[in-house]
Amino acid sequence: MKARLVEAYGGLVVSAGETYWTFPQPHVIAGLAVKDLLPLKLTVKKCEYLIHVAELIATGAISKEMLKELGYGEAEKALVRIRGIGPWTANYVLMRCLRMKDAFPIDDVGLHHAIRHATGSDAKPSHEEILRLSAGWRGWESYATFYLWRLLY
Repeated sequence: MKARLVEAYGGLVVSAGETYWTFPQPHVIAGLAVKDLLPLKLTVKKCEYLIHVAELIATGAISKEMLKELGYGEAEKALVRIRGIGPWTANYVLMRCLRMKDAFPIDDVGLHHAIRHATGSDAKPSHEEILRLSAGWRGWESYATFYLWRLLY
C-alpha cells in the first residue's frame, strides 16, 4: 500500500542509475479526492482518513513540533482524537516519526507474539503481564518493542 501511494503521488530521485522514491507532500494528498486513491486498493475509509490527516498537516493544525512539545501521553491522546487513528497507529507514529522512546503499542499482535517467543509461553500475554514485564523498560518501551519485533524475523 505504501509503495503504491509513494509511486503514484511521491517524487523520485535517480542517482547512479538507481531510482529512489520520496513520500508525497501533505498538500498533494490533501488535494486528492477519495476516487483518486481508490485505484491504489485502499478502502474508502482509509482514503478519507489519509486525506483528512494530510489536510491537518498541510494546514498546520498538527505538526511534529506540536506533538513533540506535548510529550508522549498528550501526543498519543491528540493523535487518537483524529478520526481513523487508533492507539496502535498513534504509538507507531510516536515511535517511528517522533522517536519518542516511551511510546508503546501494548496491543500490537506482533509484540504479543514476540513476548510469547521470548518467554517461551504458549499463551498470549495478558495486558497485566505485559505491563509487569515492561516495568523494567520504563522510558525505553519503543526500543524494547523494536528489539522484540526483531525476534520475529
